[in-house]
Amino acid sequence: MKVILQENVENVGYVGDVLDVADGYARNFLLPRKKAIEANLRNVKALEHAKRVTAHTAKKIEHDLRKWADQLSAVSLTFPVQTGKDDKLFGSITAKDLEAGLLTEGFEVDRRNIQLAHPLKELGTFPVGVKVHRDVHATISVSLVKAGEQAQAQEAADGAEETEAAPKAVNATVETGETPVEVGRPQE
Repeated sequence: MKVILQENVENVGYVGDVLDVADGYARNFLLPRKKAIEANLRNVKALEHAKRVTAHTAKKIEHDLRKWADQLSAVSLTFPVQTGKDDKLFGSITAKDLEAGLLTEGFEVDRRNIQLAHPLKELGTFPVGVKVHRDVHATISVSLVKAGEQAQAQEAADGAEETEAAPKAVNATVETGETPVEVGRPQE
């Protein structure tokens, strides 16, 4: 008897398989327990339609996940860390820390999907893989810097933005022949 399996049956087959099994096995075990249905023309067409719909949905979901993975790959995380002698870290950066960092960037990722072979224990920049779906992966950049250096770098960047945004006021005295005029300060 031909049947279509409705659930995985050990040593027989998987969901959606069309199998030819013994009549007694089908009548006495598979059909009464709703593990399979008879493979008549109507049920086979319904199965084919369900497979097409499932494949289309899976393709759309995978496309959306690829877009999300591209956005995730653009993320770069920087962790200021305390270091000791010879730039050895006090502690380490783990998948849990990366999960929290990604959450602050607006990406909710389960730490079990962050593919970190071992905790990061040294200064530098490291690529870290993130499993988005079984066929979709992303790579983020993780930088570990000394805590003091990050603050200095941030201040230097802020200072550079201020100098570019506003022209420097020059305090100089220009001799015009009559009275000295100071440049850079408003006249009274």
